[in-house]
Amino acid sequence: MAILLIYIVVFVAAFYAVKIVTKTTTSKKDYTSLKTVTFGDESAVSPNRAASIISVLSIFMIWAAFTGSKLIPFHVPGPFIGELNFTYTAMNAMGETDDAQVTVVVYDVQSGKIPKKPNIEPGKGFALNDSAKIVAWRSGLIKVKRNDIGGKDSGYKITSINGQKISPKEEIFIDNARIFMTAKGTLNFVPEKGWQMQPVWLPPPEDVWSRLIWVASEGYKNFTLSEHLGWSLIRVVVGFLAGALIGIPLGYAMGLSGWFRGWFDPIVEFMRPVPPLALIPLVIIWFGIGEQGKIILLFLASLWIMTISSRAGVSGVKISKIHAAYSLGASKSQIMRLVIVPNSLPEIFTGARVSMGVCWGTVVAAELVAAQKGAGMMIINASKFQMTDLVIMGIVLIGVIGYAIDILMRIAENYLVPWKGK
Repeated sequence: MAILLIYIVVFVAAFYAVKIVTKTTTSKKDYTSLKTVTFGDESAVSPNRAASIISVLSIFMIWAAFTGSKLIPFHVPGPFIGELNFTYTAMNAMGETDDAQVTVVVYDVQSGKIPKKPNIEPGKGFALNDSAKIVAWRSGLIKVKRNDIGGKDSGYKITSINGQKISPKEEIFIDNARIFMTAKGTLNFVPEKGWQMQPVWLPPPEDVWSRLIWVASEGYKNFTLSEHLGWSLIRVVVGFLAGALIGIPLGYAMGLSGWFRGWFDPIVEFMRPVPPLALIPLVIIWFGIGEQGKIILLFLASLWIMTISSRAGVSGVKISKIHAAYSLGASKSQIMRLVIVPNSLPEIFTGARVSMGVCWGTVVAAELVAAQKGAGMMIINASKFQMTDLVIMGIVLIGVIGYAIDILMRIAENYLVPWKGK
């Protein structure tokens, strides 16, 4: 929740800052600025590059700040690391009371430096001074009963911590820690965790970068990084192309023929909302766990999207253009080639971009099926050993490659369909 609020604040602040700077430093001389109506006009809206750069930097800075990264000088409050002391009052079976002090060392296990348990003088009386060491972000039981004289006797109990009365199932707060008494009277010591994420949940950016360098040089599970990414990309491209080769003609047929639409529409609309993950067991039963099963799963992820986009592209062609072509003496094949196909291509390219994104996201699920290589295989295998840095590295690479594919498809769309939006 705190991360979301910070992100919203950064977004609002950056929006107004860029807007003010743009107004004071830019002279409006382009065609868009001369338009009298721009709201709702797609041609008047283009990506703000400053917003893109600030967006990426904001995500990186928030990630670094909440993981204690060494790449930036500021961070949110982290876990307490150091030495804490508290005094407890114990009552023995005779009804006598005595005080003792506990010294707790909280250390960061990720640093590789594990301190020794402090040696302290036990003191006088039946309540003896004790010490303990606890890993940051975790908690630990401090069993003073085992240390005190007569602590195991019936009637022995701890009555207060730092002068504050405490009973079983109650808690008190001391500086940088919380102490909870269990039902059996044992003290559960919880150091202050702060706002930073544990490395096991979210490692800092430099750890992810180090893991990328290591995998790029050493490989992972007997395959290089390029082989893992290459196999994932091959599966995605083959599955997407197979879906497009069948989906586009099927979509055209459904858009041009009432019979084809009536026949295939129930099938397409039934399968479209079914997620590819739900099909994995059936794909394994029908096609096995080899490459064929993975390609089929990606093919099904692409097929319905390409079919619907093609059908929508054909249905969206303006009837006035078709009437105009007929009036000029065009044949059905000419109308198909010169009117329907060019006017439906923008919709098909939009569907292709969506389909490729879905396929690239589904490849992780596809590589769950006994894959020995692939980006999804790396992520799944690393998650079993809580190698979060490798998991995030794989996710980032999948996102970067997916974004690069989308950019290439946009370039191809601008080159092949220059009339879009005109």
